[in-house]
Amino acid sequence: MEPPTAVWRLKPQPVPPSWCVDLLRSKLNNGSGQFAARLLWQRGIQDRQAIIHFLEIDQYQPTGAEAFGEEMQWAIARLKQARERQERVFIWGDFDADGITATAVLWEGLGQFFVPDQTLHFTIPNRLQASHGLSREGLAAIAAQGAQLVVTCDTGSSDQAEIEYARSLGIDVIVTDHHTLPEARPPVVAFLNPRTLAADHPLAHLSGVAVAYKLVEALYSALSDVPHQPLENLLDLVAIGLIADLVELKGDCRYLAQRGLLRLKGQQNSRTRPGVAKLLELCKKNGDRPTDISFGLGPRINALSRIQGDARAGVALLTVRDPIQGAELAESAEWINLCRKEVQQRITQEAEAQLAQVDIESAAVLVLSDPQWPVGVLGLVAGQLAQTYGRPTILLGAAQQDEVGTQILRGSARSVQGIDLYNLLQQQAHLLSRFGGHPLAAGLSLPISNLSLFTASINQAFRQTYGQLPAPVLDIDLELTLADIVPYEGSALFRELLLLEPYGMGNPKPRLLLRNCWFTKRRSSQYQTVANRKLKFKKTQFWLRDDSTPETFEGLWWGHDAEELPEGRCDIVVELDFGRLYKDQDLVYHLRLVALRLTLSTDLIQTAAAEPWLLDWRSHSSETLKQLPCESQADILVLPHCPRNWAELETWTQQAQQQNRKLALAYPASTDSTPVVQWQHLVGLAKYLARTQQTVEIQRLQQQLHLSRRALEFGLEALATAGFGVIAQEDAVSVRATPDVPPAQDSVASEAIRQFTNAVSEECFLQDYFQLASTTQLQKTLERRLGFSNNGLALDGTDSGFAIAPDANSYP
Repeated sequence: MEPPTAVWRLKPQPVPPSWCVDLLRSKLNNGSGQFAARLLWQRGIQDRQAIIHFLEIDQYQPTGAEAFGEEMQWAIARLKQARERQERVFIWGDFDADGITATAVLWEGLGQFFVPDQTLHFTIPNRLQASHGLSREGLAAIAAQGAQLVVTCDTGSSDQAEIEYARSLGIDVIVTDHHTLPEARPPVVAFLNPRTLAADHPLAHLSGVAVAYKLVEALYSALSDVPHQPLENLLDLVAIGLIADLVELKGDCRYLAQRGLLRLKGQQNSRTRPGVAKLLELCKKNGDRPTDISFGLGPRINALSRIQGDARAGVALLTVRDPIQGAELAESAEWINLCRKEVQQRITQEAEAQLAQVDIESAAVLVLSDPQWPVGVLGLVAGQLAQTYGRPTILLGAAQQDEVGTQILRGSARSVQGIDLYNLLQQQAHLLSRFGGHPLAAGLSLPISNLSLFTASINQAFRQTYGQLPAPVLDIDLELTLADIVPYEGSALFRELLLLEPYGMGNPKPRLLLRNCWFTKRRSSQYQTVANRKLKFKKTQFWLRDDSTPETFEGLWWGHDAEELPEGRCDIVVELDFGRLYKDQDLVYHLRLVALRLTLSTDLIQTAAAEPWLLDWRSHSSETLKQLPCESQADILVLPHCPRNWAELETWTQQAQQQNRKLALAYPASTDSTPVVQWQHLVGLAKYLARTQQTVEIQRLQQQLHLSRRALEFGLEALATAGFGVIAQEDAVSVRATPDVPPAQDSVASEAIRQFTNAVSEECFLQDYFQLASTTQLQKTLERRLGFSNNGLALDGTDSGFAIAPDANSYP
């Protein structure tokens, strides 16, 4: 199986207003501010106050723990009762970095009000022997130790049966978690899960450690008269868990990560957490950037349970106060991480050997297994393969017998953007012994005898839900020249982009396109790990040139030899980085090569100036528009919704020209829908119409789905081939049956769904473009398409001065 070739997609390049650029420039010693401003505008952060909150940590108003409502009140009341009665409280954690840091937060936070190792204890399942979540065996063990209250962290949401068992043992449960919600609220004292909040709530994306922190925050407030250490002392642990768990760094998640990184950086001097300080030293990180966690602390903390199973050493590493013990724990974590790398490399090679035998046409979901694979690293390997091959990947190993003698495989699953893996696993629940997780990552176990049926069934479920795999896309944020990167000492561009950190999910690290460049020299080397481990990683150091400057700039290409770099000119995608290019070198700014291809075209299309008749009101609120003077409204035609295609925008343009008015683009920000989501929405509407026997107008259906008539017709045809009884008239449609019988042949249904998703993809792409493209660029394109100039005179069609805006397929 060969990895698919990704489509390069350069995002529309907005032109932010001057006030935004000036605001960014004021934060810099040198640098233009234009690149950071473009990124903010591109990512939908376009309100002045929102930008200030994004950039200035002290200006953001965090959301209080009371946002969890009655559930938080119930949790605090039960903890206060346990304290008054001196009950035994057990923290039940999880064995990944988020769960370990969450356990550490509760251990230190609750430890201000309970007596550690007397009325407060913690337990974490052994990763190599047990699954995520509560277990009957573990509950029975802590019940024997006198447990009366369990507080989970980063786990527990789906453990209905285990919670019932805990109640039978006389144990109350408070769940703090962030994983997928169960169908019904479990019978617990309190259920703290941010997924119960609205999707746009500032706390909606909290990870397990952040939910645990909110519980401690609420307890601090409720018991403010009890002496305790500052709440802020926990924020370095929160930042580690948040960033290691790859949650969206928006709202309070971003705020907590920013605050936590400041405290983590301070460990270099304060060393209040000697284990963390020593681990930063061993992995040669400062602690001030998200990558110091994602590539430094996070993997090492995770490695403890991945290799040895027991994650309690991770909690000790994070919370120990003795410098000697902290150094010993950190050095042990460093050594264990080297072992993890070796095991991961071996399993990756074995998995890829299996993939060589897989029929790519029938494998929308990759399911690989080997009873000898240790379960601890399967999630890492599954994530690597999912990204490489662009499809959900499930790895199963660690065969064990259950209590009745059945051979059980345990493993991990990872998905790609747009594919809800948890939903696919839910449809296979009858074949699984256990599963849990969220749309992009899950853990599972199943009898070996069910493996073949499970593989076939989950692939069938994928085809019925999604039709076909989406083509992998490499999104590119900015197009630059080398002259934009090299002219300033210390890299002004790097410092400018640093303003937008921390980068992560929801705010990805910018990817930069450099066209028509070449490599002046290159040097390959093998990265050899320390301590005589048998690990080698390829890397190539290169020097880059283009026509914009005579200077060169250094970079690294990990996992590749120098011979793989082309001799001629090429286009490349890079990220800016800061680190060592080779061992013992000083930290330097450099490029990290993400992708390359031979240059397709060196033609440059120039733009010409024109009087503006197209106005940009896209950042105005509806209230602002109402306050415009009447004479302005008389002279301006307002377009209130984003056009679905060029024809719609051309119609509005022609109407404005006929009325001798300017046209104002005043539509709100994009909803970020995707073709897959649109298909799922259409299927949901079809099921509703079939159930209610309603007939709906085509125009109303178009408005509800935000689709053109052409795309909707493709969708109705796809529904019919998928087994729905669709009755389409000229102006209305009804659905009289759902697919209770087998649908049309898979290939027919898949092709119809593909046509629909392609049409939607084109419209989504154009709407993204209409959202972000500058009005100058749009105006010139409309003038070219409609054949008129800004003074109303027709063009002869030979003028090459107008910029050609990207149609759906014109981006590289």
